[in-house]
Amino acid sequence: MKIAVISEVSARDKNGMIVKALQEATDAEILNLGMSESGDEPELTYVHTGLMAALVLDQNIADFVVGGCGTGQGFCISAMQYPGVTCGLIQNPLDAWLFSQINAGNCVSLALNYGFGWAGDLNLRDLFAKLFADPAGQGYPLHRSESQAASRAALAGIEAVVKRNMRDVLPQLDQDIVGRVLNHAPFSALFA
Repeated sequence: MKIAVISEVSARDKNGMIVKALQEATDAEILNLGMSESGDEPELTYVHTGLMAALVLDQNIADFVVGGCGTGQGFCISAMQYPGVTCGLIQNPLDAWLFSQINAGNCVSLALNYGFGWAGDLNLRDLFAKLFADPAGQGYPLHRSESQAASRAALAGIEAVVKRNMRDVLPQLDQDIVGRVLNHAPFSALFA
């Protein structure tokens, strides 16, 4: 599994903690694609990183995206506007496990300033451990396999109605940004 970490300007100082927590909680390959330290240019906002998350998932650059912002709301809303992205705002290990089991999404948004206090690094580690602990989409409470199959079938039906292919949306986006992403340009150059 490949996990992309895409940090924006208000949460760039937490980037190292996110990467370290993911490395401690999972053996996935980590792609650090957003801002990682003070002074990085250009400064990416949650609007930029939401688009980046959608493109990374659509182009199979990563299987899962970890993003966020000050409260987590902005990145979550930004990412969810794109087809093929199922993002959840998670703040603790229980949120993470339930999101994995019930929503089986491919993107999470973290509140990286609001409520991020003492032992925030430990919360991140425990959150990621629960997020990736069990195969996604098993439901909660755990049911017999027939019920799980019915739940998955219902979710697939809903997804078929609400999700569009990213390729249908690409012509409506800024073509310079899209071209750079599709040609694997460094993400720091996307918004220069």
